[in-house]
Amino acid sequence: MAEFVMKDLVKQAGYEEDFYIESAATSTEEIGNEVYPPAKRKLAEHGIGCKGKTARQMTRKDYERFDLLIGMDTWNIRNMTRICGGDPEGKIQMLLDYTNRPGDVADPWYTGNFEATWRDVLEGCTCLLKLLSKNKS
Repeated sequence: MAEFVMKDLVKQAGYEEDFYIESAATSTEEIGNEVYPPAKRKLAEHGIGCKGKTARQMTRKDYERFDLLIGMDTWNIRNMTRICGGDPEGKIQMLLDYTNRPGDVADPWYTGNFEATWRDVLEGCTCLLKLLSKNKS
């Protein structure tokens, strides 16, 4: 969800040319699968599409390719750090750490509550974009 929320916010802000946003899995369970149907529905409720996206595995090369690597929860951060062989440049961050309420994004895989995840992701992406756009100035 976060990939598409961030892309939508970036587009609304007129920064499409300034950002490259891509998500990747830190586990292997969903590799090759499309966006989970309830997540698709939640995005669609807000006019955001995710057609054509399939899950890919994060790789060590992603650390070199991207300026920032954002995880949704502690488990993601642990896996991302392992996959990348560490985080010497401090690129691996947790999404909600950019908000006033740091911590894990609600995981709908376990909770079934896609609305709570939507709120967490939207808040985190909004705050992150605000910080990044300030840094551009």
